[in-house]
Amino acid sequence: MSERTDAVVVGAGLAGLVAASELADAGRRVVIVDQESADHLGGQAFWSLGGLFMVDTPEQRRLGIRDSRELALQDWLGSAGFDREEDHWPRIVAEAYVDFAAGEMRSWLHAMGLRWFPVVGWAERGGSLATGHGNSVPRFHITWGTGPGVLAPFERRVRAHMAAGRIILNGRHRVSELRIVEGTATGVAGEILAPATTARGETSSRAVIGDFEIEAGAILLTADGVGGNHEMVRRNWPVARLGPAPQKMISGVPAHVDGRMLEIAEAAGGRVINRDRMWHYTEGVTNHDPIWPMHGIRILPGPSSLWFDAHGNRMEPPALPGFDTLATLKRILSTGHCHSWFVLTQSIIKKEFALSGSEQNPDMTGKDWRAVLRNRRGRNAPPPVEAFKRHGEDFVVADTLDELVDGMNAIAGEPKLDRAHLEAQIVARDREIANPFSKDAQIIALRGARRYLGDRLIRTARPHAILDPAHGPLIAVRLNVLTRKTLGGLHTDLDGRVLAADDRPIPGLYAAGEIAGFGGGGVHGYNALEGGFLGGCLFSGRRAGRYSAKATG
Repeated sequence: MSERTDAVVVGAGLAGLVAASELADAGRRVVIVDQESADHLGGQAFWSLGGLFMVDTPEQRRLGIRDSRELALQDWLGSAGFDREEDHWPRIVAEAYVDFAAGEMRSWLHAMGLRWFPVVGWAERGGSLATGHGNSVPRFHITWGTGPGVLAPFERRVRAHMAAGRIILNGRHRVSELRIVEGTATGVAGEILAPATTARGETSSRAVIGDFEIEAGAILLTADGVGGNHEMVRRNWPVARLGPAPQKMISGVPAHVDGRMLEIAEAAGGRVINRDRMWHYTEGVTNHDPIWPMHGIRILPGPSSLWFDAHGNRMEPPALPGFDTLATLKRILSTGHCHSWFVLTQSIIKKEFALSGSEQNPDMTGKDWRAVLRNRRGRNAPPPVEAFKRHGEDFVVADTLDELVDGMNAIAGEPKLDRAHLEAQIVARDREIANPFSKDAQIIALRGARRYLGDRLIRTARPHAILDPAHGPLIAVRLNVLTRKTLGGLHTDLDGRVLAADDRPIPGLYAAGEIAGFGGGGVHGYNALEGGFLGGCLFSGRRAGRYSAKATG
């Protein structure tokens, strides 16, 4: 089967939907192709919590947060640590994204119907110098409706264009080749896969029933990264920077996030940069009700849980809950093991534990304010968290420290934890709670967190002794490395044009979203500040869609 169109968008995730909408708004005829079913629009964004990195918003100002474009850029560049020759375009895109996040981003989305949870989250708090990694202020805006809420206006736009005949959506179409003629991208070719009845996120059949070819004046690549392909993750792992890759990892993304399109684009002449930059979480727990292979869920922790390495040694700053993911990952792997432990109380879990993802937050995904308020009152944590506490293989609940350590050793295997060693560290920490002064950096940090109204209301428990039975039972959680995002990718300029090895644009070829490192080939540099993944898809998809529409006009 062969067809001709103005533009073809490879990938029906958020960046692809944004780009296709912009192209069709400009009057271009667009074909979207995706290897998954046409009724599974949204890609990874569907599963997300819907957090967006935005700057100086009404939501922030209502909570007394003083933010600015200058402060946000300081935080972004301090976290990114751009230090390579090929970081020229990633840095330019980063500055443009911060301008967007501090400018028209919110008004653009608000006009399409998006709204945000009133409490702004404080992710990646850093824990170093003002010019180092981390958010100086809360900037994580959770979309009301979570990931599906972010997708909704763009899906509406795409379906309206489909009804008008400007967009054709071809699911179960897997691209295997980019057609390059005399240095110009002219089309794509690939296989038509057998219809699938699998639910969203489940591994679908790869049986081939036909072939297709599409010629187009613009080819936009908006596919995923490599997080579902553990072999590729390990192949690209930055051993010199982080230590050996973990022997065991769990997956925060479905199996179809396999890096295949990156390799196809590279074979066609596109340059891939910053392969070693990736974003994997340290607080992953095995899903007790999995959808995809090795399905893991990330705990979004408040600042109070005690964090121990696999040997039972309490980890030092900045390896604190919610402060510095990359530094904590390096610290965990330095033990020669790939797991670590939270030790906490019922008082902490009920207020501080949230689970990432739309399916783990049905009240917010379903826009049910009554359920949101009901689930965050009383002695219990929200129902999804309590379900993990009861059924999750990584959770231990006990009334005494002896029982807790026995349970931890039962599920960890090796190395065995020493109960006396663990107790001594917990007791030492608890002594610091007993007075308003402290040299314990974590206690100083959590007291500081409670000065922020949002944290005091819903994210930071009142400081208390871990071994105080009034706050029990005791809880331990084995934490695994959870694969998630590819921070490097296809080298692009600000308008999403894919660059070849000589840094010249390949005419007709564009990329946006994760395959382009969320813009430029790595807009986040080494570290993410959170909210920039969905935000990067929105920004880079819009930019590439608008530029390619002009180029094909």
